[in-house]
Amino acid sequence: MMSSKIQPAVPKKSKKSSKQEELICKTKIKGDGQDERVKEKAVQSRLFTNNDTVRAKFTFIDLFAGIGGFRIAMQNLGGECVFSSEWDEKAKQTYEANFGEVPFGDITLEETKQCIPEQFDVLCAGFPCQAFSIAGRRGGFEDTRGTLFFDVAEIIRRHRPKAFFLENVKGLTNHDRGRTLQTILNTLREDLGYFVPEPEIVNAKDFGVPQNRERIFIVGFRGDTDIKYFEYPEPTGIQTAFRDIREKDTVPTKYYLSTQYIDTLRKHKQRHEEKGNGFGYEIISDDGIANAIVVGGMGRERNLVIDKRITDFTPTTNIKGEVNREGIRKMTPREWARLQGFPETFKIPVADASAYKQFGNSVAVPAVQAVAGQVLIRLGWRDA
Repeated sequence: MMSSKIQPAVPKKSKKSSKQEELICKTKIKGDGQDERVKEKAVQSRLFTNNDTVRAKFTFIDLFAGIGGFRIAMQNLGGECVFSSEWDEKAKQTYEANFGEVPFGDITLEETKQCIPEQFDVLCAGFPCQAFSIAGRRGGFEDTRGTLFFDVAEIIRRHRPKAFFLENVKGLTNHDRGRTLQTILNTLREDLGYFVPEPEIVNAKDFGVPQNRERIFIVGFRGDTDIKYFEYPEPTGIQTAFRDIREKDTVPTKYYLSTQYIDTLRKHKQRHEEKGNGFGYEIISDDGIANAIVVGGMGRERNLVIDKRITDFTPTTNIKGEVNREGIRKMTPREWARLQGFPETFKIPVADASAYKQFGNSVAVPAVQAVAGQVLIRLGWRDA
């Protein structure tokens, strides 16, 4: 099993905290002058207390939090999360199981934004890639209205954190012929006044996990920090392979493919190759690295493995036909968690389908932690 330096960022359950405590945010609704509670069940409910808490080096908020990949990285570096937001209910279930908090919901709603603490040090967000309706030549803040980036920018504008840390898919670089990224940079640099170095494509495989996952990172520093220089982290040089994260015990039969499905995949691949096209089906060797894990389409079939430890060939309900004798199987959700650098203690309370979706949508924790570490060095909160 891969020896990971990523430490659990999960608060321990206190013996004194058996009773659930809810922290409800109050916000003033314009028009009636009355204080109303945000109508969300168990908003940021704290189910656990951490008796081992030490004084945090910095505070951060976790937007589009997913299952907490950003949070693990930032907590490993000494940060305290003071607000989280995520709309997907299944992801919130996993987040709660691991951090003892239910994130706030839709960050596009004003009542949710009103619950963000006035002051925090770093804003973290892995926001979706969306096109802008660019009215002018430059493309700026007003052109981002109606997109989720607008909400990120609006929160930065209101709260003026010392730094922000954004993550997106590699395709953002050429999305809408590069205009999307340029509008984002114009907004952050010119409209909001932050120093934003050129974004960097960072690959998870360069930071200790066997996954070829490239993502674009955008960091920024408030003008009064006087930071005018930033270097993204160098690859660690640590080489890992699938064998380092594979299950140590026999994997249940349900993860193995039927002979019929394998035949179908092979025929599809042959037809696509004859036409000069690629096809998603691929078997990863024990000494190889996984393709980027993705949600939907052929996401799981892009990372099949051979594991001949199977002893029970009785088909399960999800296997239509005879279980293959070649040992070809899908990776398990736990193996996907390891590909993203999540600690072994990370709880997976949801069904497999939801787990694959959640880890496929998540960030690679070691890559985020490496970049975040550089941000903290520039801010003087961490030694170089």
